Amino acid sequence: MTTRVVLIPGFWLGAWAWDEVGERLRERGHEVCALTLPGLDPEDAHRLDATLADQARAIVAAIGPDGDAVLVAHSGGAVPAYLATDRAPERVRHAIYIDSAPIPDGFVLRDDLGSAREFALPSWAELEAEGNSLTGLDDKALARFRERAVSQPASIAGAPLELSESTARLAVPTTVVCTSIAADLVGQLSTSGEAPIFSEVPRVGAVLVDLPTGHWPMWSEPDALAELVDGIVGQG
Repeated sequence: MTTRVVLIPGFWLGAWAWDEVGERLRERGHEVCALTLPGLDPEDAHRLDATLADQARAIVAAIGPDGDAVLVAHSGGAVPAYLATDRAPERVRHAIYIDSAPIPDGFVLRDDLGSAREFALPSWAELEAEGNSLTGLDDKALARFRERAVSQPASIAGAPLELSESTARLAVPTTVVCTSIAADLVGQLSTSGEAPIFSEVPRVGAVLVDLPTGHWPMWSEPDALAELVDGIVGQG
């Protein structure tokens, strides 16, 4: 039976970021929808006015009215993905977070943007200093990333996540794929209070799975990532 897999990119990225993984999932018989979220389309003159709510609506629309989709969210795409899961939990069969996690209510990914309207792709050194490993990316991949990156609207990067009072989202089966941070460490951080960004992991009962590579496994390990997602989809 065909499963709809919705691929959600992280900061600065569009649907193109999932090309290799999407192709491999289609070869495995899945119906794949890779998204360019509101705010990340360089042709949209009003993109800097996009909100997390706009992005969540786009994800719910991609799931479709019949539901039963698997969401795969990378990095900062976890925020609108979890918001979409909060809004339509009955339509999500499984949520998979890639080097990220379901984000707790009120959390702000970037609280340092001040009055800036956009957040451009930083230098490679700055990214790595913030914990975003470039492991597995060659010069060609980095050049493509730099060329195609679109600045992240501050209205999204600097906005707090606002979840509903419903706890239905907590029942959605969830997997966290740990790439640049090992699963054991993510598990420790999720309960120690040292990293509030992971505090929702135990609440949703997420399964932690290791895929050792850098922060962008859709480029560094597309075969392994597609195989992992395919295996999770097959679990039902």
